[in-house]
Amino acid sequence: MTFGDAAGIGPEIIVKTFAEVAFLNANPAFVVGDAAALRRAAARWAPSLHVESIAGPEQHRPDEGSLQVVNTSDLPAELPLGRVNAAAGRAAFAAIKHAIDLANQGRIGAICTAPIHKEALAAAGVPFPGHTEMLADLSGTADYGMMLVNPQLRTLLVTVHCSIVEAVRKLSVALELRIIRLAHRSLQGMGIARPRIAVAGLNPHAGEGGIFGREDMDVIAPAVAQARSEGIDAVGPLPGDTVFMHARKGRYDIVVAQYHDQGLIPVKLLGVEDGVNVTVGLPFVRTSPDHGTAFDIAGLGVADPASLKTALATAHQLT
Repeated sequence: MTFGDAAGIGPEIIVKTFAEVAFLNANPAFVVGDAAALRRAAARWAPSLHVESIAGPEQHRPDEGSLQVVNTSDLPAELPLGRVNAAAGRAAFAAIKHAIDLANQGRIGAICTAPIHKEALAAAGVPFPGHTEMLADLSGTADYGMMLVNPQLRTLLVTVHCSIVEAVRKLSVALELRIIRLAHRSLQGMGIARPRIAVAGLNPHAGEGGIFGREDMDVIAPAVAQARSEGIDAVGPLPGDTVFMHARKGRYDIVVAQYHDQGLIPVKLLGVEDGVNVTVGLPFVRTSPDHGTAFDIAGLGVADPASLKTALATAHQLT
């Protein structure tokens, strides 16, 4: 588990998670990050938790009441909480990069990431807009995607961290088809032999025959047709305002969404505590909670670790 942005709720929800002995016994893990920051967090929110430094995953031994950390940074004790900070961004990136290195070396099988802050990464000069792109680039993965999962919905994004204008410009038959194929393979890897894939339209009413834009007719429909010719059970483009309702009712196993908020709003509306971000296509498992750094409540002691626990449990299930 990577410790996320230390100015947010990451350290708090990590120590709260590790303080739950029964849960950690079932879902063992160690943390890559700033050991001192985690000790400070434990002193405030999990005083019975012992934070111990280890050199690497080979030294990890599940131990009740213990949080074992591979230290990758040395943040100041007076780091202000709830604010964008370049030092926190650098420390978050250092932890993620080290975890990816461990995965690339085959020393770990899964990474569960606590939330990072994109502005802090940018302030630190990190050349990635988010976890997804970072994980793919540093693992040498070209065919990857961002999947959000909860007990009622799955969605895979065609475009991820970019403006809506840029998302529309990026759409192509080739990209659309790649994501449909990735959805098919990923769900097969999760045990669904013949995934039923719904592809959401970009425009209102999936373009209404070109009245509201031609992208659905000229880009999405040909990709769906090609996927079907390959034996993939894909349908679309379907109106984005109803496709998630049908998926939730069990008609489809996953929805391919065209842009970030189209896919994430329905999942998060059902409750972030049950949502998990899964980066599919990587040579290792990666999961993350379905929320951000929550700067507005950082340091208040009220952060809920439920989504992080779900992400960790999901990582174990997928490994």
